[in-house]
Amino acid sequence: MKNLKRTFISVFVIFLFFLSHSAANAMKIGLVDGVQETVVGVSKDSQLISPLHNKSFYTLRAMKPYAFKASGPTISIELNNQWFNLNISRVVIKPPEKGFVSTKRKWYRGEFIIENRNGELTIVNNVPLEEYILGVVPSEMPSKWNYEALKAQAIAARSYAIANRGKRASRGYDLKDTPEDQAYGGASAETSSTNSAVMETKGIVITYNRKVIPAYYSSSAGGHTQNAGAVWNKDLPYLKSVPSFDDGIKKNGHGLGMSQHGANNLAQQGYNAYQILTYYYNNVKFGRLDPSWVL
Repeated sequence: MKNLKRTFISVFVIFLFFLSHSAANAMKIGLVDGVQETVVGVSKDSQLISPLHNKSFYTLRAMKPYAFKASGPTISIELNNQWFNLNISRVVIKPPEKGFVSTKRKWYRGEFIIENRNGELTIVNNVPLEEYILGVVPSEMPSKWNYEALKAQAIAARSYAIANRGKRASRGYDLKDTPEDQAYGGASAETSSTNSAVMETKGIVITYNRKVIPAYYSSSAGGHTQNAGAVWNKDLPYLKSVPSFDDGIKKNGHGLGMSQHGANNLAQQGYNAYQILTYYYNNVKFGRLDPSWVL
């Protein structure tokens, strides 16, 4: 522990500004994929928009379920117990300010894109990066855990999202909403403590050689984290095996990068989020994204 403490004391945090490679600053998260029919709702009256003309052609009423289904290559909507073909393959549901959209019994910030892809529907949550992270942190880590661990989780999750943006572009979105990428429960998952952790670390990411890293993490590593080569047969310089500080907890996950249980244990011993992250990720620095990414 003394060596660990000396390592933490020597940490020097450097913040760099990174320009986004695209004017778009939102994440596209796949919520529903490969279904014939789906149901959505809105918390406030919201507009159904045709992307072809970028114009609203129908108003969805608040707190009312709306069914959509694939009709050949297009989309149909059920209104008053009748199906109407919209004769387009893609629609956008855009709520007003402070409005939410829902599916799968959850509320989400941002807007929904419903698309017919080869005869099956997908629902994509198009949501600003920071609002996405608000729904990730409490879905990935218990909100009652130590606040510094929640901040570490926010930074790791944000880094993973940026580094993996476009990972699932062939399906029309960036990431899934499951632990296969990152668990994401939308606005329904948010808590005051996790929201504060996200806002306090707004825009901060983990970098190696001036690039944002995919900050892999798992629930617990079972005593030691893994070298990347032990999992993928390819080493990554920022993923080295270290004691995971989660002894007594059964390994759960790939064991790469930050152990979430270990992060909480270290936080309870007085270490801050940056010290925790520089312990689990080797020779990294911290950057702050261009403001256009974090509005």
